[in-house]
Amino acid sequence: MTAGDGNQLISVHPEDLKFIFELEKQSFCDLKVANNTEHHVAFKVKTTSPKKYFVRPNTGVIQPWDSCVIRVTLQAQREYPSDMQCKDKFLLQSTIVPPLADVDELPPDTFNKDSDGKVIHDRKLRVVYIPPSSTQGNSEDEGLKGPTQSPDANSAVQSLKDERDAAVRQTQLLQQELDLLRRRRYRKSDPGFSLMFAFVVGLIGIMVGFLLNLSLSSPSTE
Repeated sequence: MTAGDGNQLISVHPEDLKFIFELEKQSFCDLKVANNTEHHVAFKVKTTSPKKYFVRPNTGVIQPWDSCVIRVTLQAQREYPSDMQCKDKFLLQSTIVPPLADVDELPPDTFNKDSDGKVIHDRKLRVVYIPPSSTQGNSEDEGLKGPTQSPDANSAVQSLKDERDAAVRQTQLLQQELDLLRRRRYRKSDPGFSLMFAFVVGLIGIMVGFLLNLSLSSPSTE
C-alpha cells in the first residue's frame, strides 16, 4: 500500500536533486531527510541509474522528530546529456519500524509493498543538471570584487596608504641628503661633519624601519 503525498512520514529538502555537471568531474547533492512523526521511520533510496550515482546512506532509520543527511554523488561522466536534460529518477521510500530498530537488523521485506498491513510511503525526486558556467560567473564576479569593506575600514586603509606614501617621499629626501653629504665628505674637515653624517644615517634607518613595518601592517587590497 502506498501513502499519498499529503500524508508523508518524512520531509525532504531540497525536493530536486541538483548537480553541477562538468565532464570528468564528480558532483554531489545533499538531501536533508526529517522524520515528522513520533515513530521510528526507516528509509531507502532507489534510482533508475544505480551505476551513475553513489548514495550514502542508501538505507537508514531515523528516530522520532530527528533528521539525517543523505549525500548523493554523481559519478564523473564522459559526455554531456542531450540539451543538459536528465531523465534519471530517484525514489525515497519510508515506513514505520519498531522502536530501537537498527538498520542492519531490518527484515529483507521491510520495503516490500506486498507485506500484509504494511504502509510504504513513496516520494519521487527529480534530477536536474546545472551548467558550470551559471555558477562560475557569480564566483568570478565575487572574486574580482573581493570582500565588502565598511566605510570606516576603507578610510583606515586609505590613511595607511597616505602615511606610507609620505614615508616613502621622506625617505627619498633623506637619501638625497645623504648622497649630498657623501659628496661633500672629502671636501670638508669640519669635526661636526661626522656627527651630522651619523645622525642622518640613523634617521634614514629609522624611516626605513617605519616604512617596512607600515607596509607589513597594511591590509592587502588585492
